[in-house]
Amino acid sequence: MCRLLVLLFAANAMAHDIITTNLTFTRDISRIFDRRCLTCHGSTAEIPLSKYEQARPWAVAIKEQVLSRAMPPWGAVKGFGNLKPDHALTQEEIMIIAAWVIGGAPQGNPDWLPKQAHGKPAMPPPTIKNALTAANQTTLTEPLQVAGIRPLADAVIDSARITARLPNGAVQPLIWLYHYDPKWNRDFLFREPVLLPRGAVLESTAPVRFVLETRK
Repeated sequence: MCRLLVLLFAANAMAHDIITTNLTFTRDISRIFDRRCLTCHGSTAEIPLSKYEQARPWAVAIKEQVLSRAMPPWGAVKGFGNLKPDHALTQEEIMIIAAWVIGGAPQGNPDWLPKQAHGKPAMPPPTIKNALTAANQTTLTEPLQVAGIRPLADAVIDSARITARLPNGAVQPLIWLYHYDPKWNRDFLFREPVLLPRGAVLESTAPVRFVLETRK
């Protein structure tokens, strides 16, 4: 009889996730998804993540994708260069998602879901134009106010740190491309234009061509 009870208890435990975390979808994960994921994974997407019932079957895959920084696709290292809008997850957000999944991915109280926002519409991105196509060891012959960078690549860029070495010896970080896929064809815009003086040398830690862009 005791052995039967043990087996029944074990079977019941295996049929349910063991919850070992205080993190919940409604209080913690939904807010991260709202900031970082729902632009591409809204309620009508192929893989929607706006509701717990939609996200839960993908929990393990989500953990693996965010730990490898494959999602959300950004293609640059966060914090290297003053870029906007920076869709990449912070390290804290990555660890919260991973801990939630490892801890059983609980739902939480539905009343904790974030309320629908009714703020001002987002400002449209600035209109930009190509100013200069550059590569490693490109020296500026004229000052340039850079609004953004667009990589030119035929294959995935594993890692390339692009900087500007200024005439006074200072180094201006511009962007660190990381697992950048050329199919994204993305413009990386700066929060504020970067003024590069005449004589600044553009350098990259890996062979890569890129376009410096200015505002129209």
